[in-house]
Amino acid sequence: MSGVIGTSGKKIATRESYGNALAELGRENEKIVVLDADLAAATKTGIFKKAFPERHIDCGIAECNMMGIAAGLAATGMVPFASSFAMFAAGRAFEQVRNSIGYPHLNVKIGATHAGISVGEDGATHQCNEDIALMRTIPGMVVICPSDDVEAKAAVRAAAEYDGPVYLRFGRLAVPVINDREDYNFTIGKGMILREGKDVTIVATGLPVSSALEAAALLEKDGIDAEVINIHTIKPLDEELITASARKTGKVVTVEEHSVIGGLGSAVCDALCGSCPVPVKKIGMQDQFGESGPAMELIHKYGLDGEGIYAQVKEYLGR
Repeated sequence: MSGVIGTSGKKIATRESYGNALAELGRENEKIVVLDADLAAATKTGIFKKAFPERHIDCGIAECNMMGIAAGLAATGMVPFASSFAMFAAGRAFEQVRNSIGYPHLNVKIGATHAGISVGEDGATHQCNEDIALMRTIPGMVVICPSDDVEAKAAVRAAAEYDGPVYLRFGRLAVPVINDREDYNFTIGKGMILREGKDVTIVATGLPVSSALEAAALLEKDGIDAEVINIHTIKPLDEELITASARKTGKVVTVEEHSVIGGLGSAVCDALCGSCPVPVKKIGMQDQFGESGPAMELIHKYGLDGEGIYAQVKEYLGR
């Protein structure tokens, strides 16, 4: 899919989109129930709580127990969304997610907010750059990382309609709305070509998707025609789309606000090594922890803004 990228100029945090989408779904489906671990204001599940207090459960600072409660609710036919920061939802509660939700393949949706270094001043302990890797390893777990407000809302709806466990990754920082166009369509497992090109393929997920588009515009000025693919679903991955683009360009760059170990870059390499082995450069957190600081300064420091991606792609291409 390709088309004109949204140019509204709006910036909205995907955690805000999550809260709004839950409230909308709650009006349509009485089986939707939302759980939170004493962070409703931050995860924005408080929006749902205000509309449907009887279907919102504050589990306190007990994320592992929250996952067990969500599993029990799913076993009774409810559609629970268990919410917390990514560091706690994927990290602290990993064993419960694996054994209580993944192993019995229960219909639990995990809404993980405040992922990546854009958590900013909360520092390295709260900047989860390992959650995609963790969730990818759980058999049957769908992993989604939306790029903007439009995509986040669509992802929440798709997750609610999907029968099985889903991990949804949201950010704290407001990001540009890039998918506000009439031909936009969200399908689990299907990526989107946002910009067609022939010289290099840039595959991005989440917050850096808009930055990848900025980088492509800068590369164009240097005579480099970059194809930009938005991969909102990291598992199951759209291997067909990525492979077709790699065959066309011969070079691939992955961009993610996550460790380059086990995340989007690893998933793309897994897909390409068997069917279309081409050189791949992985842009993201390079086997390192984040640090405390303003979100935009951290994004710049670690090369995840348009300028940083542009420079790294240029170096990779040797131009």
